[in-house]
Amino acid sequence: MVPSSWRADDADTSIQHAFNALETYKRRDPSKVIVRFKAVGNAPIMKQNDYTITASHRFQAVIMFLRKELRWKAGDPLFTYVNLAFAPAPDDTVSNLSADKLIMYMYLQSFATGQRLIVNYSTTAAWG
Repeated sequence: MVPSSWRADDADTSIQHAFNALETYKRRDPSKVIVRFKAVGNAPIMKQNDYTITASHRFQAVIMFLRKELRWKAGDPLFTYVNLAFAPAPDDTVSNLSADKLIMYMYLQSFATGQRLIVNYSTTAAWG
């Protein structure tokens, strides 16, 4: 039941806000991030280290791309770390689950070097 203090205009405005929020959510973030891959331990070194990726992609896309470039199968062990600090979850976005540019900027400042997101990769667990 709708409260008696609501008007039809309020419902229309709420629905319009919901549609606007949904359209904003559907749009992809066009900003790009430079990802630099660095081998750790006995992992093979890539010929090209720097690649550009859309910030809204999930980190799983980075892992899949790395496997493709290294020609590794799905069962081959691959461990990834960001800036030698932590292993990101595959469902994290490159922009750290946020469309907020300030948070993305802070994330890149914290975990990137020179506006590059450093992704270290290894065939064995390198850090806890």
